[in-house]
Amino acid sequence: MKLTKLVVAALAIGILLAQAPRVLAQQPAAKGKVAGVVLDEKKEGFPFVNVLLLKAKDSTLATGATTDPNGKYLLEQLIPGKYLVLVSMVGYQKAYSEPFLVGNETVELPAFMLTTATQALNEVKVVAQKPFIEQEIDRTVVNVENSIVSAGSTALEVLERSPGVTVDQQNDRLQLRGKEGVIVQIDGKQTFLSQQELMNLLRNTPSDNIEKIELITNPSAKYDAVGNSGIINIKFKRNKNFGTNGNATIGGGMAGTKYGRGNASLALNHREGKISTFMTASAFRGDGFNTNTIKRTIPYQGDVTIFDQHTKRLWKSENYSLRAGLDYFVTKKTTLGVLVSGFYNEWNTPTGETNANMLNGNLELQQRFTTLSTSGSRLNNLSANANLKHQFDDKGKELTFDVDYVNYNGTSSNQLDTRYFNPSGEPVNTPELVRNAMPSLINIGVAKLDYTQPLWKGKFETGLKSSYVASDNDMTFEIKVDDWTIDPSRTNRFKYTENINAAYLNYSGQINAKTKYQLGVRAEHTHSIGNSVTLNDVRERNYLDFFPSVFLSRNLDSSNVLNLSYSRRIDRPNYQSLNPFEFYLDPFTFQRGNPNLRPQYTHSFQLTHAFKSILNTTLAYSRIKDMIASEVPYQIPEENKTYVTTDNLDNQDNLSLTLSAPITVTKWWSAQANLTGVYNHFKTFYQNDLYEIEQLTWNAYANNQFRLPQGWTAELSGWYNSRNVYGLFVSKPQGMINVGLQKTVLDKKGTFRLNVQDIFWMNTFRGSTEFKDINLQVRSTWPSRQVRLSFTYRFGNQQVKGARQRNTGSDDLQQRVNSGG
Repeated sequence: MKLTKLVVAALAIGILLAQAPRVLAQQPAAKGKVAGVVLDEKKEGFPFVNVLLLKAKDSTLATGATTDPNGKYLLEQLIPGKYLVLVSMVGYQKAYSEPFLVGNETVELPAFMLTTATQALNEVKVVAQKPFIEQEIDRTVVNVENSIVSAGSTALEVLERSPGVTVDQQNDRLQLRGKEGVIVQIDGKQTFLSQQELMNLLRNTPSDNIEKIELITNPSAKYDAVGNSGIINIKFKRNKNFGTNGNATIGGGMAGTKYGRGNASLALNHREGKISTFMTASAFRGDGFNTNTIKRTIPYQGDVTIFDQHTKRLWKSENYSLRAGLDYFVTKKTTLGVLVSGFYNEWNTPTGETNANMLNGNLELQQRFTTLSTSGSRLNNLSANANLKHQFDDKGKELTFDVDYVNYNGTSSNQLDTRYFNPSGEPVNTPELVRNAMPSLINIGVAKLDYTQPLWKGKFETGLKSSYVASDNDMTFEIKVDDWTIDPSRTNRFKYTENINAAYLNYSGQINAKTKYQLGVRAEHTHSIGNSVTLNDVRERNYLDFFPSVFLSRNLDSSNVLNLSYSRRIDRPNYQSLNPFEFYLDPFTFQRGNPNLRPQYTHSFQLTHAFKSILNTTLAYSRIKDMIASEVPYQIPEENKTYVTTDNLDNQDNLSLTLSAPITVTKWWSAQANLTGVYNHFKTFYQNDLYEIEQLTWNAYANNQFRLPQGWTAELSGWYNSRNVYGLFVSKPQGMINVGLQKTVLDKKGTFRLNVQDIFWMNTFRGSTEFKDINLQVRSTWPSRQVRLSFTYRFGNQQVKGARQRNTGSDDLQQRVNSGG
């Protein structure tokens, strides 16, 4: 049955990917062409002018191009219909053609002659309109301001039309070129919002407030060297409107068949005089479950022990967050800002039960055991940021300065009660009761300075950054015989400090009108000390790294752009992975930290071809040294124990090819399709023997959006991942199909949304690894099928731009608190 569902999922996604071209094939043949020439005031050919083809009926954008060095342009593959042409160039008056009909022939338009745009005032005013999509040397730019196709939209709807961006509204997820974990910035400052909060922000942000969106898939030396998932930077217009606006959302849902969850949020923006403020608050409560089926074989001194165990844990979660900020516009060129934020997060597993059979090599039952467990964690956060931004002139000379302080205060606990039974079910041995608790404290301080200066015929950037992190984890492990007694062999206090000082230089320019370049280098000096106080084990690291980046861009012609880039990146271990804390599922199965973790380094190469800013093809290769892999299994055969930890593999090679394209089937049906093929090669040494895995995988994503009458919209989306490799685990295919329905009410100020996620409940994890003494199979399930209903209401003056949401210097450090970055 489950295999059938996976086949259905694969077929459904295949249909989603294939249906749009098939429908397009039923439309009139796209064979029409429009040709012409643009002249300057000297009646000479005007190169690199923007030429936009608009539908005559509603002036929406059909396609676009730029003129060649002789001022000529050619618009091809046009569906028959009535059009007009808009021609624009910075500093010149826009020019429109008369409406004309396109069939299957080539339409030759009269020559356009552009004249300088001036206004009879005290100074010359430059009037121009940029093309909707521009391919710059290190990023793709979506020019939203004054765009014909984006008027009246939301930020999320503009992102859906952006090349290489995948918006999964059912799961509140963004992808850039097929990669998750995208960093989203607003005005160059990371939001540090949850995915759900971020998607709500984008849904409720009018595109009329946005100047442009930058898609950065291979960040330059200006950005922290950590990570390589990519950046989406949304730049707002400077707010000239005053007043108050906001939005409120309330929702609820059901996961699985009986696990409920609810959420609520409120956002407010206000500007008066030189002060702009914002505040957001949110709350979430829910419950669910996790199940694990683990089968493993442990050889030891000629004997074999086979474990067949099943675990189910029920969990409850709640989260409350608050963010508030203020911007003070000292002058038109100087802005001061402050931001404070905090959250409370609690996760409890009040009920967990493991039942296991222990067999010998002949599959004869030797012993049974049952473990009842309770566990919980709590985490508080308080963050503060102060920011100064000064623009020296209107030519790009700019200085920004940020100071951050972040505090995390939490604790986690775990208690196990294990009873043993013989094959007949009679109790044997003494019940084993253990518990552990670990309070943790993390403090982060950051200062960051950036300077930009136009230089020669390009732009020079430089900056400094310094960060300091101190964490303290004090784990107490106790065993109960008559009373609770500390177990000194498993009790440990772990303290970690890290200081990173960084500086960068970056220069961008152009060789000629068609070729651009950018060169940069970032230096980061890291000094860290990991101190296992109880074990008297101190690990100190002191190293200096350089991270170069190179970008080349070439306009082949009016329709084709080729970009080549290289960068070196680093990913440091997160703080919890370095802590030797042990979390037990049962007495024979646990998770352990690794204070010996080393950072991983990545050499990343990327070749991107953009065709008419619509079809994007990316060929990427990366070589990762000392790859940080989570859940690497190890055995303690003399004790029949298996544990997983985070460890460094030797090397990983990754080669990928990604195709991404938006497809307009009809006026009411649009789709986004992504297809990625990946070759992964992992290599490491286990017990002094070479362990090597090669795997060719692919994944597909398709999203269909339907605009229906009476303010209704619908969505059908799905994704499928083939057999894949995660460190030493080889996983079986995964996928899901999602549906959604939306209705706008109250003069478009209110929105109802009904979503069903993973309607066939196919999204489970099944993985295995087999090498030397490791023979392990794992299956995990959770309530991935969810039904959710929400209502959002927007009020006030929606033209008010919110204060700059940011959490600047500490972004990469905060991500390492609970992630692997």
